[in-house]
Amino acid sequence: MTIAAILDAKGRDVLTILEEATIAEAAQLLGERRIGALVVLDAGGGIAGILSERDIVAHLGIDGGDILGWTVARIMKAPAITVEPEASVDSALALMTEKRIRHLPVTESGALAGIASIGDLVKYQIDHIAEEADAMRAYIQDV
Repeated sequence: MTIAAILDAKGRDVLTILEEATIAEAAQLLGERRIGALVVLDAGGGIAGILSERDIVAHLGIDGGDILGWTVARIMKAPAITVEPEASVDSALALMTEKRIRHLPVTESGALAGIASIGDLVKYQIDHIAEEADAMRAYIQDV
Protein backbone atom coordinates (compact mmCIF):
# COMPACT_ATOMS: atom_id res chain seq x y z
CA MET A 1 0.00 0.00 0.00
CA THR A 2 1.22 3.45 -0.83
CA ILE A 3 0.76 6.83 0.79
CA ALA A 4 -1.33 7.82 -2.25
CA ALA A 5 -3.90 5.14 -1.40
CA ILE A 6 -4.12 6.43 2.16
CA LEU A 7 -4.62 9.99 0.91
CA ASP A 8 -7.28 8.79 -1.52
CA ALA A 9 -9.16 7.23 1.39
CA LYS A 10 -8.77 10.05 3.93
CA GLY A 11 -8.60 13.07 1.66
CA ARG A 12 -5.86 15.42 0.63
CA ASP A 13 -6.82 18.52 2.59
CA VAL A 14 -3.95 20.02 4.56
CA LEU A 15 -4.15 22.90 6.99
CA THR A 16 -1.33 25.34 6.48
CA ILE A 17 -0.08 28.50 8.10
CA LEU A 18 2.31 31.18 6.89
CA GLU A 19 5.71 31.36 8.52
CA GLU A 20 5.12 34.95 9.68
CA ALA A 21 1.96 33.98 11.63
CA THR A 22 2.26 33.96 15.42
CA ILE A 23 2.50 30.92 17.63
CA ALA A 24 -0.77 32.06 19.25
CA GLU A 25 -2.49 31.92 15.84
CA ALA A 26 -1.03 28.48 15.18
CA ALA A 27 -2.08 27.18 18.61
CA GLN A 28 -5.60 28.48 18.07
CA LEU A 29 -5.85 26.75 14.69
CA LEU A 30 -4.46 23.48 16.07
CA GLY A 31 -6.94 23.58 18.93
CA GLU A 32 -9.97 24.55 16.86
CA ARG A 33 -9.31 21.86 14.29
CA ARG A 34 -8.11 19.30 16.84
CA ILE A 35 -5.06 18.42 14.80
CA GLY A 36 -1.43 17.86 15.72
CA ALA A 37 0.52 19.78 13.10
CA LEU A 38 0.43 22.50 10.48
CA VAL A 39 2.47 22.67 7.32
CA VAL A 40 4.22 26.03 7.27
CA LEU A 41 4.32 27.91 3.97
CA ASP A 42 6.69 30.64 2.87
CA ALA A 43 5.49 33.82 1.15
CA GLY A 44 5.69 32.08 -2.23
CA GLY A 45 3.49 29.17 -1.14
CA GLY A 46 6.34 26.68 -0.83
CA ILE A 47 6.80 24.37 2.13
CA ALA A 48 8.99 26.17 4.66
CA GLY A 49 8.65 23.65 7.49
CA ILE A 50 6.21 22.00 9.86
CA LEU A 51 4.94 23.08 13.26
CA SER A 52 3.55 20.53 15.69
CA GLU A 53 1.79 20.82 19.00
CA ARG A 54 4.90 19.18 20.47
CA ASP A 55 7.04 22.06 19.22
CA ILE A 56 4.77 24.59 20.91
CA VAL A 57 4.60 22.69 24.21
CA ALA A 58 8.37 22.18 24.30
CA HIS A 59 9.02 25.89 23.83
CA LEU A 60 6.31 26.88 26.32
CA GLY A 61 8.07 24.75 28.90
CA ILE A 62 11.46 26.29 28.20
CA ASP A 63 10.65 29.87 27.16
CA GLY A 64 7.27 30.52 28.77
CA GLY A 65 4.22 32.31 27.43
CA ASP A 66 6.28 34.92 25.57
CA ILE A 67 6.49 32.47 22.67
CA LEU A 68 2.85 33.16 21.80
CA GLY A 69 3.96 36.39 20.12
CA TRP A 70 6.83 34.75 18.23
CA THR A 71 6.53 33.89 14.57
CA VAL A 72 5.92 30.32 13.52
CA ALA A 73 9.21 30.42 11.60
CA ARG A 74 11.09 30.80 14.88
CA ILE A 75 10.20 27.34 16.21
CA MET A 76 9.04 25.30 13.20
CA LYS A 77 11.05 22.28 12.12
CA ALA A 78 12.77 23.05 8.85
CA PRO A 79 13.20 21.73 6.36
CA ALA A 80 10.09 19.56 6.63
CA ILE A 81 10.68 15.86 6.15
CA THR A 82 8.39 14.81 3.31
CA VAL A 83 7.41 11.76 1.29
CA GLU A 84 6.15 11.22 -2.23
CA PRO A 85 2.73 9.62 -2.83
CA GLU A 86 4.43 6.49 -4.22
CA ALA A 87 6.19 5.80 -0.91
CA SER A 88 5.11 2.63 0.84
CA VAL A 89 3.38 2.72 4.21
CA ASP A 90 6.21 0.64 5.66
CA SER A 91 8.90 3.05 4.45
CA ALA A 92 6.92 6.05 5.75
CA LEU A 93 6.53 4.38 9.16
CA ALA A 94 10.24 3.61 9.24
CA LEU A 95 11.05 7.23 8.41
CA MET A 96 8.70 8.52 11.11
CA THR A 97 10.27 6.17 13.65
CA GLU A 98 13.82 7.10 12.67
CA LYS A 99 13.15 10.85 12.73
CA ARG A 100 10.80 10.70 15.75
CA ILE A 101 8.03 12.59 13.96
CA ARG A 102 4.29 12.07 13.76
CA HIS A 103 3.35 13.94 10.56
CA LEU A 104 4.69 13.69 7.02
CA PRO A 105 3.74 16.24 4.40
CA VAL A 106 3.27 14.54 1.05
CA THR A 107 4.73 16.29 -1.97
CA GLU A 108 4.16 15.69 -5.64
CA SER A 109 6.51 17.45 -8.07
CA GLY A 110 7.57 19.67 -5.16
CA ALA A 111 4.03 20.82 -4.34
CA LEU A 112 2.05 19.96 -1.22
CA ALA A 113 -0.31 17.07 -2.04
CA GLY A 114 -1.48 15.94 1.42
CA ILE A 115 -0.30 14.93 4.86
CA ALA A 116 -0.01 11.53 6.51
CA SER A 117 -0.05 11.16 10.27
CA ILE A 118 1.18 8.28 12.35
CA GLY A 119 -2.49 7.62 13.17
CA ASP A 120 -3.36 7.30 9.48
CA LEU A 121 -0.59 4.77 8.93
CA VAL A 122 -1.33 2.73 12.06
CA LYS A 123 -5.04 2.64 11.13
CA TYR A 124 -4.09 1.26 7.72
CA GLN A 125 -1.95 -1.44 9.33
CA ILE A 126 -4.68 -2.45 11.78
CA ASP A 127 -7.28 -2.57 9.00
CA HIS A 128 -4.91 -4.59 6.81
CA ILE A 129 -4.24 -7.12 9.58
CA ALA A 130 -7.99 -7.46 10.22
CA GLU A 131 -8.62 -8.09 6.51
CA GLU A 132 -5.93 -10.77 6.43
CA ALA A 133 -7.38 -12.44 9.54
CA ASP A 134 -10.87 -12.43 7.99
CA ALA A 135 -9.50 -13.94 4.78
CA MET A 136 -7.68 -16.64 6.76
CA ARG A 137 -10.84 -17.49 8.73
CA ALA A 138 -12.85 -17.72 5.51
CA TYR A 139 -10.19 -19.96 3.96
CA ILE A 140 -10.11 -22.25 6.99
CA GLN A 141 -13.91 -22.56 7.01
CA ASP A 142 -13.91 -23.52 3.31
CA VAL A 143 -11.28 -26.23 3.75
